[in-house]
Amino acid sequence: MIVAKGKPLEEIIEAVKDCDSILVAGCNECVTVCEAGGSKEVGILASALRLYFLNQGKKTQVGEITLQRQCDREYLIQARESVESYQMVISMACGVGCQFMAEEFANKPVQPGVNTMFMGGALERGVWSERCQGCGSCLLARTGGICPVARCAKRVLNGPCGGSSNGKCEISKDVDCAWQLIVNRLKALGRMDDYEQIIPLKDWSSDRAGGPRKVVKEEVRQ
Repeated sequence: MIVAKGKPLEEIIEAVKDCDSILVAGCNECVTVCEAGGSKEVGILASALRLYFLNQGKKTQVGEITLQRQCDREYLIQARESVESYQMVISMACGVGCQFMAEEFANKPVQPGVNTMFMGGALERGVWSERCQGCGSCLLARTGGICPVARCAKRVLNGPCGGSSNGKCEISKDVDCAWQLIVNRLKALGRMDDYEQIIPLKDWSSDRAGGPRKVVKEEVRQ
């Protein structure tokens, strides 16, 4: 899941204060799950903007819409009539959805309403934790299902480093050492032989080279 959190209201107001009509556009996918950009958050932001403009004595129209997905052009096309009726769009989707919205409606300024944080999951209600950075060459089979790229502060591929103490990372006593977690997991699986195998340096030139990455499934395209 892509995890995001809402931008400060003051930042959004600064970007839209001169507009005569604004559409707040939410997304029913990841940002709904992490309670950052679903229909509830769209309603809250829209109400806050209406109150701001009312206090300013300005008759700015603030509309609301929540798409099934903003990262899918099929749903963006369905929203065209609504989007075209407004001067500006505030996208409450992740950075991907916001960019798709801007590409589809090139004649409309699109303002992000959230900050996209990471790919992760829920630890408990209201708490999400990073688990993946989309590096393009997954190591989880070798590290007991725990990602050192996303969960180690130094991205160490063969650890732990000298900063690990009592199972905690040197950056904070509240942060688990990812490599201690990996060792514990491999022990529990009876796979400590895997720990002895050196993981080679990642070839970032091939994993992340060439600009925006693509995944193409020819059988689906046909």
